[in-house]
Amino acid sequence: MNIPQELKYTKDHEWVRIDGDVATVGITEFAQSELGDIVYVEIETEGETIKAEEVFGSIEAVKTVSDLFMPVSGEITEFNEALEAAPEVVNSDPYGDGWMIKIKITDPSELDALLDATDYSNVIG
Repeated sequence: MNIPQELKYTKDHEWVRIDGDVATVGITEFAQSELGDIVYVEIETEGETIKAEEVFGSIEAVKTVSDLFMPVSGEITEFNEALEAAPEVVNSDPYGDGWMIKIKITDPSELDALLDATDYSNVIG
């Protein structure tokens, strides 16, 4: 299982890449493998400010729909529009082209609550 060391993680299987006050967010390799073939990513919260752990969208696989949770509070500034035409990229490249949103972080102290790669690997066993 690929768990990049430079990322932060949530117990809900989102990953976070921090660049200054901007966080790029997607779902982990573990999450996409559990969901199966992804057919749709729905993000209707672009431009909204959402608190940590609130739902920012959903992801639909062949057999299930799962909510996506904000890892930290902030304004959703960008949605990866390439996922509208090719949601399966989340399966093939979850840490790269399969990213979902970018957030302008409003409370940097919340980053301390995120998991590092070792802690996340313990969560998934």
